[in-house]
Amino acid sequence: MGADDTVKNRSKQVKGKAKEVTGKATKNKKLEWSGKSDMASGEVKQRGSKVSDALKSD
Repeated sequence: MGADDTVKNRSKQVKGKAKEVTGKATKNKKLEWSGKSDMASGEVKQRGSKVSDALKSD
């Protein structure tokens, strides 16, 4: 996994958390769920990259 991918995935998680918190504060369920979705997407991509790297090193 390149550093670029790590940064992109992590930034997606951070942006998602910000959306989620903003959604909760404003009682905007659509924004809150969008944030949760972004966070999950970033986590899945990051974990997938780690697994891929682990398989390559074997």
